[in-house]
Amino acid sequence: MKEIINKLAEDFYNDTLHNRRHIHKHPELSFEEFETSKFITSKLDEYKIPYKKGFVKTGIVAKIEGKNHKKSIIALRADMDALPITETLESKCKSENKGVMHACGHDVHSASMLTTARILNSIKEDLEGTIYIIFQPGEEKLPGGANLMLQENIFDGNKPKAIVAMHVQPDIEVGKVGFKSGKYMASTDEIYLTIKGKGGHGAMPHQITDNVLIASHIIVALQQIVSRKAPAFIPTVLSFGRFIADGATNVIPNEVRIDGTFRTLNEEWRAQAHKEIKQTARNIAKSMGAECNVKIIDGYPALENNPILTEECKKIATQYLSKKNIIDLGVRMTGEDFSYFSQKYPSMLYRLGTLNKEKSNNAPLHSSNFSIDENALKINSGLMAFIAYSLLRSK
Repeated sequence: MKEIINKLAEDFYNDTLHNRRHIHKHPELSFEEFETSKFITSKLDEYKIPYKKGFVKTGIVAKIEGKNHKKSIIALRADMDALPITETLESKCKSENKGVMHACGHDVHSASMLTTARILNSIKEDLEGTIYIIFQPGEEKLPGGANLMLQENIFDGNKPKAIVAMHVQPDIEVGKVGFKSGKYMASTDEIYLTIKGKGGHGAMPHQITDNVLIASHIIVALQQIVSRKAPAFIPTVLSFGRFIADGATNVIPNEVRIDGTFRTLNEEWRAQAHKEIKQTARNIAKSMGAECNVKIIDGYPALENNPILTEECKKIATQYLSKKNIIDLGVRMTGEDFSYFSQKYPSMLYRLGTLNKEKSNNAPLHSSNFSIDENALKINSGLMAFIAYSLLRSK
């Protein structure tokens, strides 16, 4: 079966390439993937694969039933949304939607998943069960399309024994894939601080509360939550990327805003850290004559790859690609709303290498010149199909 699937991935490659380039050329933001959804359903119609659409407006769930279709159920997931980034890299499939770009590789996810579905549909008489294939909106934006789709009975009341997803990785060479068992990706909380006090003339600091200085003290103090209060064995990140003090050279504003992100891999410490952040920011502001309003928005939970499923998929991938092309991954502090699936079902997300050193396509994710070696499309469409086929037969 490995040879059959590999041959089908090869045979369908030109179509996979066309699908990826079309989706890349016409990117859409989170929860606005209307044309992307239409394109994907048109391809599913062409491949004669049944599906339901309209989940969270643009989401799609295809369904492939093999023989003994009630014997085993698994699911595969790909996300569809792009980012608010202007693409700077010149190519034949450069984004035509101004200010929107597939800078996180979701075009690769969707296009290779379409071919995975096509392969599985071609061998459905050999499938020992049913496969749900999820095309998900809104991975890049809270509250996350995964979270919302799970509230809409996408599995018809059934319970998959496993859910598998993939994400591209631009610092892994094409041809290789990576796995990490257990806790893998961080929770992603948003922090909004507003420091309010009495602004005024910068030359008369004794008559005002220096809200810019207070905000600076708060940022420095909050870093000590990571360096001194976070348990040393729990990865933790607190970063601030926005500091708005709209005064002038000699004007201290009445209000200063600071926005940032908090990330960790432990839910108990996550809750405790929220309390520490609020208490520290408020107390420092109060001690200096101002007040600080703190708003923390809970983002995605940490992603945990089911250990048993991960090891099983790693063995299957080794069989398909050989041991030299399988690598072990470390923890990442980026987030992924696939974590909502991992909270409900045994789940696993692996990484697909897209780097070609000769082509120097090593720009990071979420950058304006991000690109891939398109050979990765062929590798993943076959690998994902072989994983699905094998998991249905696995105990």
